[in-house]
Amino acid sequence: MTVRTRFAPSPTGFLHVGGLRTALYAYLVAKQNGGKFVLRIEDTDQKRTVEGAIEGIIKSLAWAGIIPDEGPEIGENGEIFQVGDKGPYIQSQRLNIYAKYAQELLEKGHAYYCFCTSERLEDLRNYQQKNKLPSGYDRHCRELDQSEVKSKIDSGEAKVMRMKMPTEGETVFNDLIHGEVSFKNELIDDQVIVKADGFPTYHLAMVIDDHLMEITHVIRGEEWLSSTPKHIQLFKYFGWEVPKIAHLSLLLNADKSKLSKRQGDVAVEDYAKKGYLPQAMVNFVAFLGWNPGTEQELYSMDELIKAFSFEKINKSGAVFNLEKLDWYNQQYIRSLSFEDLVNVSLPSLIEAKLVDKNVDKVWLAKALSLEKDRIITLAQLPEALNFIFTLPEYDGQILVWKKSSFEEVKNILPRLVEYMNTISVQDWNKEKLQTMMGEWVGENSFANGIVLWPLRVALSGQQNSPGPFEIAEVLGKDESLKRLNTALSKLK
Repeated sequence: MTVRTRFAPSPTGFLHVGGLRTALYAYLVAKQNGGKFVLRIEDTDQKRTVEGAIEGIIKSLAWAGIIPDEGPEIGENGEIFQVGDKGPYIQSQRLNIYAKYAQELLEKGHAYYCFCTSERLEDLRNYQQKNKLPSGYDRHCRELDQSEVKSKIDSGEAKVMRMKMPTEGETVFNDLIHGEVSFKNELIDDQVIVKADGFPTYHLAMVIDDHLMEITHVIRGEEWLSSTPKHIQLFKYFGWEVPKIAHLSLLLNADKSKLSKRQGDVAVEDYAKKGYLPQAMVNFVAFLGWNPGTEQELYSMDELIKAFSFEKINKSGAVFNLEKLDWYNQQYIRSLSFEDLVNVSLPSLIEAKLVDKNVDKVWLAKALSLEKDRIITLAQLPEALNFIFTLPEYDGQILVWKKSSFEEVKNILPRLVEYMNTISVQDWNKEKLQTMMGEWVGENSFANGIVLWPLRVALSGQQNSPGPFEIAEVLGKDESLKRLNTALSKLK
């Protein structure tokens, strides 16, 4: 048996971070077993479909390094095409398939037409609520005489198709995370499986597609747990094998409420725009509910593939801790080679109009190194590095070290400028600057702080900044001396 998993989002908007976790787990299971990972777009609810959402889902998965083996892809011209021999992988293109199997259920007596109006259903809900009865359809049309059914159809009455759930016994199944789960059949609705517009509902389309696409493992959110008996029953009605099923716990806000946009960003693309690295996001969501049981916290995709198991997934909800995501991102930024850091940073620096595409990348790598260990996200780089390109306005008072005085700085800074002017361009790098300046400070019996503090502030125009020698190397001799002379003018 070839393991085949799928991620089946609805194109109703952005890819939610919870969806990214579901896709990641499905991808890990497939790759761990040498199988296939399928992307399927479940767009049978046409009213909720958002233009561009399919493209957004595909791009977000690609950004995270989760590449489907089958399903929709985006071509060089921006058009969507599909890869794989079990398509179409977009449900709205499979309506004839669903119609065929819906008819089969009807003919076998496992489904029936329902003609109840929305008004009747609303009255039923109100009655059930008022009398504290279980909510759900009362099977009013389940046993209609076939002649009456035909008459209603011939007269053009609006109808939906419902599945016939057994009214006795239990549906029992083994969830890969929750273990054995059982539901009393009498409490389960006769679900609508074909809507009035002829489109199938999620329940019917999902079962048919999972079978025809030979899906072996269904991994989805626990909000679908109560619907699983309906799906199992449909598999049985068709005589098909039920895939293995795993239901993931909800993602929660810090206050343990369900993760929602009201309390912060939930779209994968939002985090990408904010400068989070895909490696950090993948590592972070992998640990939302899963724990390998080791001290290791940073995992490559290959390491996640080897380590992942359903046995180590928690049943309870996982808190989306933004501070932990920040930590992951900081670790991955620090681990980047300077070449990779330049490549991932360049787009935001160009957008901020700090550099253009022809910038000297060796020089840019040195500039980025100033802030590499200080930033949390790449989006912070333009603001953090702006002082390199434009000296900020600052009050001369911040040139004074806490253990010094204005007069002392006014006396020492001109001598410092005079000395630095004697250092050659060839020696103008952080190592030699540090050595030579150290010797000069020692020879003059100065405290380090009284020299290095005003030097750093003069070069950066900021109270908090990287070290002075690193800044001086990036600025070069001419710009460094120019900024030191600006500092002198502020001491007059």
